[in-house]
Amino acid sequence: MSYLRIRGEFRIVGTRPDGDTVRFYPDDPSVWATLSGPKPVEIHGPGGANLRLEGIDALETHFKPPLVAGPELHQPTVPAGEAAAALLRILGFEPVNRTPFGFVKAPTTPPACRGYVLTRGTDTHGRVIAFTGPGDGPDADATGHVFLTPDGVHETANHALLAAGMVYPIFYRTLFPDLREDMRATAAKAAATPVGVWKDDKTLSGTEVIGPPEVSKDVIYPKFYRRIGEYVLLNDGDPSLTGFLDFLHRKADKFTLLSAGHFSTGLDLVIEVDGTKTRWTHPVDDIVFDE
Repeated sequence: MSYLRIRGEFRIVGTRPDGDTVRFYPDDPSVWATLSGPKPVEIHGPGGANLRLEGIDALETHFKPPLVAGPELHQPTVPAGEAAAALLRILGFEPVNRTPFGFVKAPTTPPACRGYVLTRGTDTHGRVIAFTGPGDGPDADATGHVFLTPDGVHETANHALLAAGMVYPIFYRTLFPDLREDMRATAAKAAATPVGVWKDDKTLSGTEVIGPPEVSKDVIYPKFYRRIGEYVLLNDGDPSLTGFLDFLHRKADKFTLLSAGHFSTGLDLVIEVDGTKTRWTHPVDDIVFDE
């Protein structure tokens, strides 16, 4: 499990970091050109890029589906904000001030924090898929790569957020099975306590769908929320779920159910609708998504 280690710093003024996304500036910005993936790294300012933290999914502080008209959406603001604040605290920032729209205001303390990235490439939005944390990170070989083990994951911000129950697990094929299984165990322990999002989670029991900008007032799996939100906006803000399963079928998310070893297409296979409510039918850590 070889990952490229990149050293640099986090700078967040003018950005909208949440619990699984933050802006990172490498010491050598030319490194971004070496990463593979479905889309090149989207560069911000003097060499910065947004990280998408591998293996975790935080409540949405702001969500706007691309190319879909309508207002910006958000999940419950308190737990979503707690996850965002926890990530910044782990990286070394003191509490930050934000605008009413969630952008970090200057100055921050400190102005920047040293950190590292362990990555194998980008996602479809040009974000860098990464394990990350404060400081210089683990030692790398002559090519700048690190052999990442579960113990190494335990040193990252990804693990800290998952262990505290601040985020949900979300797994893609980019994540190696041994790292995935360790993260599953970490999430299961948090859920059993329960702490963080797991205290009020309604993913499996069901949530009532309402109009924007909330779409759902409940704490639910963010991937679930994003699909509900996109559907409602495409439905001109109407929360009626009459066409939701058809929408999910057309959306054609590709995934594998780990417990069944079965590859499927379309989240209508794992989501149910009952009147104005909808629910996820499988544990979220039982699913591995294609990108």
